[in-house]
Amino acid sequence: MLQVEDDAFARPSALERIGIYPPLAWGFLGLLLFMIGDGVEAGYLSPFLIEKGISASQVPLIFTVYGVTAAVAAWLSGALSDVWGPRRVMWLGLAIWAGFEIPFLLLGVAPARYSWLLLLYGLRGFGYPLFAYGFLVWITAVTPKRELGSAVGWFWFGFTGGLPTLGSLLASFLIPVIGAYSTLWSSLVLVVLGGLVALFGVRERRGRDRLVPATEQPVKTLLASISIAWKRPKIGIGGLVRVINTAPEFGFLVFLPLFYTRTVGFTLTEWLRLLSLMFLSNIIWNLLFGIIGDKLGWRRTVAWCGGIGSAITTLLLYYVPALLGARYSLAVIAGMMYGATLAGYVPLSALMPSLAPDRKGAAMSVLNLGAGAATWVGPGIVALFLPSLGVVGVMWIFAGLYVVSAVMALFLDLPDESARYE
Repeated sequence: MLQVEDDAFARPSALERIGIYPPLAWGFLGLLLFMIGDGVEAGYLSPFLIEKGISASQVPLIFTVYGVTAAVAAWLSGALSDVWGPRRVMWLGLAIWAGFEIPFLLLGVAPARYSWLLLLYGLRGFGYPLFAYGFLVWITAVTPKRELGSAVGWFWFGFTGGLPTLGSLLASFLIPVIGAYSTLWSSLVLVVLGGLVALFGVRERRGRDRLVPATEQPVKTLLASISIAWKRPKIGIGGLVRVINTAPEFGFLVFLPLFYTRTVGFTLTEWLRLLSLMFLSNIIWNLLFGIIGDKLGWRRTVAWCGGIGSAITTLLLYYVPALLGARYSLAVIAGMMYGATLAGYVPLSALMPSLAPDRKGAAMSVLNLGAGAATWVGPGIVALFLPSLGVVGVMWIFAGLYVVSAVMALFLDLPDESARYE
C-alpha cells in the first residue's frame, strides 16, 4: 500500500489539510496536556521560592542547574531516538518527570531546603525534554516534507500552548483557590495524563523502533550526534541559533515576575495572565509561521521574523512599562508582540533535519541540545549580569543576541534542489 506522500491521487484528510500527519494526531494532544502540567510553575516558582525563604541570589542557580540537565536530556532525546526509537525515549521522559516531581515537592519545596531543591529540580530537568523532543524527532522522521513546516508549527503550538501559556493561566486561577503549593501538585496529574494520551494514542510503527540501521553501533550513533555539529558546520550554527531562540524566554521567567510585580506594580495574577496572553499569541503565530515559512522560506523567516523581530520586541517588554508605567493593556500588547516574533524561529525545526537528510536524528540532537541549553543559558546570563547591569542591561544583552542569531540564520542555506524552503 502506497504512503500518502507517494500517492499523488490520494485525497488529503482534514488533519493533513491543517498540517498534522494523521498517525501522530494523539501525540499532539498528549504533548499539550503534558506541557500544561510542566508549565504550571513557570510564571511563579521563582517568586514563590523567594517567599519560602530562598534568597534572590540563589534562585537563578536553581534554574540554571535545571537548565543544564534539560540541555543534556534534549541532546539525548535525538541521539537515543536513533538507537531506541522515539516512543521509548518519551516513556523515559515521563517516568523521570513524574518520579522526581514527588520528592521535589515533599523534600525540596515544602521545607524550602536549598540543597534538595538543587538536586531534585535538576534531576527532574531530564524529564520534559526527553518526552517533548523525543516526539519532535518522531514528527520529523515520519512527516512528509511538504507538510513538515506546518507539522513542527503544531508541535510548538502544543509545546508553548502548555509551557507557559495555559500552564500559567491555570495557575492564575488555582493559586487564589487552593494556594501556590497545592497548585504545584496539580501539574503532576496533567503531566501523567498527557504522557499516557500520547504514548497509548499514537499507533505509528516507525517511532517504536530505532531510526538508524541495526548494524550501526549505539556508541557510534551517540558520537555522531555530537560530531555532526563540526563535520557539517551549518548544523552547528543552527544549534547556536536555537540556543538564542529561547534563552531570553527562560531568563525572563527568572526576573520579569519580580520586575513586573515589584517595580512596575502589577499583581501576581495580572503578571500570570500577561504571561499567558504573551504565549497565547506565540502559539497562534507558531502555526502561522509554520505555514509562512513553507511559503516565504524557512531561513528568511527565522532571520527576519524571528531574530530581528524578537530583538525589537524584547526591548519593548522593558521600555513600555518602564517609560509608560503600569498601563496593563500596553504591557499586554508588548508581551503579545514578543510572543509573535518568538514564533518566527519555528521553521528552524524543519530546516535542521533538511540540512542533513541522511542523519535526521543527529541533526535533531543538535537542535534539541540548543533548545535544552537555552534553559540554562538564559538564567545563567541573568545570574551573571543582573546584579551589575540591572534589568535594562540584561534586556539589551538578550536583544543583541537575537540580532546575532538573525545573522547566523542567513548562513543556513539548503542545497539548490530545496531552494524554495530557504
